[in-house]
Amino acid sequence: MLSCQKQLFSLPDNVHYLNCAYMSPLLRRVEQAGIEGLRRKRLPAGIAPEDFFRESDHARALFGRLVNAEPARIAIIPAASYGLATAARNTPLSRGRSIVLAHDQYPSNVYIWQRLAREAGAEVRTVIPPDAPGRGAAWNARLLDAIDARTAVVALGNVHWADGTRFDLERIGAHAREVGAALVVDGTQSVGALPFDVARVQPDALVCAAYKWLLGPYSIGLAYFGPRYDAGIPLEETWLARVHSEDFRRLVEYEDEYRAGAVRYDVGERSNFIVLPMLIAALEQVLEWAPARIQEYCRALSAELLEEARALGYRVEEEAWRGAHLFGVRTPPGLDLERLQRLLAEQNVIASLRGSALRVSPHVYNDRQDIEALLDVLRGALETGRRPGA
Repeated sequence: MLSCQKQLFSLPDNVHYLNCAYMSPLLRRVEQAGIEGLRRKRLPAGIAPEDFFRESDHARALFGRLVNAEPARIAIIPAASYGLATAARNTPLSRGRSIVLAHDQYPSNVYIWQRLAREAGAEVRTVIPPDAPGRGAAWNARLLDAIDARTAVVALGNVHWADGTRFDLERIGAHAREVGAALVVDGTQSVGALPFDVARVQPDALVCAAYKWLLGPYSIGLAYFGPRYDAGIPLEETWLARVHSEDFRRLVEYEDEYRAGAVRYDVGERSNFIVLPMLIAALEQVLEWAPARIQEYCRALSAELLEEARALGYRVEEEAWRGAHLFGVRTPPGLDLERLQRLLAEQNVIASLRGSALRVSPHVYNDRQDIEALLDVLRGALETGRRPGA
């Protein structure tokens, strides 16, 4: 099992950062890669034409290793919304068809499908979970029931961004394929900390922003596009995506043919000489740790927290239906959420309130002191934290 890796980050001892689902802190090596990139840009004469391609291909290969996919199927994108919009643009939809989403899904994976449905005269089916024990299992069953012969797209995360509920993408994907629907996965809140295998899940698209569990910088991400999208139309026509673009002398000999694979979906200026090396350094570290080991570290670290939270009256999803790296602690009825938020701030415990859940998202930089600090807050919130009459 991994030991605590806090020494590789620059986190102060008095801040209990349990909020990687919001934004990851930078590894020291990632920060250094960015500084070196800035220095490199001081004198562009040292940046050769091949550098526009070499580092991009390296990032594709690293992400391909992480999700078990061919590097040629990986595109470099600026945000999850960009990758999802790319999938939506290239997914045919007609009147009377449906798009299946999970309730309270992250907006980037909702707005684009709402627009597509409006334009096509299709239906968005939003699947709501029950507010009862066995919530995760029942929610997954409802999602499976919502997929039928009318379904054109199923768009989900691997885990729910607000409370970490896990979706059984292998079963959901298999059912989607049975009816001919596309499976589009937003992996932003899972890939990097939870194992994901493209060969097992068989998504048509997997989209990931890099600034959370991939431990990378903001404004860059990666996406896998499967065979369904091999002949698609990109959102923009970057010159880097065309064949022979490595020959700068001949760039005005315009080419109609795209480079092989998902490169056609790359964002323009993907060869960012500051941000891309940061992403590469982050991916190398994530691969060195391995998502399965990160998941196990988070599971062991949070075991005592979850046991005591339940004893105090808080509710947590069953282990089989949540991530160990991201989970919601739901408050007892009547608890004053404003007081809970105030106590978190007073104790320098950084976690996110999302709806009725306190979203806790630990990583390998967290230790028992962070868990104890959060437990102190949960205990304190109960002492005088119930609203009158609750």
